[in-house]
Amino acid sequence: MGVQGCMKCIKYILFGFNFFFWLAGGAVLGIALWLRFDSQTREVFDMKDAPTTFYVGVNVLMGAGALMMLIGFLGCCGAIQESQCMLGSFFICLLVVFAAEIAAGIWGFMNKDQIPEDITKFYARMYDEYKRNSTPANKAPVITFHKTFDCCGLSKSSPSVDICTSTAKNKDCEKQIKEVFTTKVYIIAFIGISTGVVMIFGMIFSMALCCSVRNREYM
Repeated sequence: MGVQGCMKCIKYILFGFNFFFWLAGGAVLGIALWLRFDSQTREVFDMKDAPTTFYVGVNVLMGAGALMMLIGFLGCCGAIQESQCMLGSFFICLLVVFAAEIAAGIWGFMNKDQIPEDITKFYARMYDEYKRNSTPANKAPVITFHKTFDCCGLSKSSPSVDICTSTAKNKDCEKQIKEVFTTKVYIIAFIGISTGVVMIFGMIFSMALCCSVRNREYM
């Protein structure tokens, strides 16, 4: 005999939560893949000696998203089957993911200014190399930056016409890089906060249902 009354309602709420959690995991994974393979960032980070700060954050998001999808799937099964073992395991896994998300959020907040700064320094170094020695090998990565971020040169220097697109002659690359990554940070923060709130309710409901199943077994 399954749970009754209020616990039955919680059972289906928990199932719905896990389905949403599975979708949220897919969203986190999708955002991570977007950040890694988006045209605005992919070519830059495929370059040699590119900053590693970005990769760390993206890899954490990929892992968290994939794990969230797996936990959401297992949580749905635990709720429907009313399995105390599965619900307890789900609660522990959810707690671990929640702690990891907080850690990743703290890391991201601490490095939110460091990522665009590292990329700007990387660009400035390549740009200086091109200015000193304008070989095709030095020119290609600079042009890639200009096309990716729709910019040209730094505010303190006058860019060469042959490495600028017609629409980006007066756009400072330092400003453009910060603008691109600031936009992405807000999107990530919104998804992270929403997912965290949902996880808290998921842990509460899973523990309540687990306790109800355990009390029923001892009756």
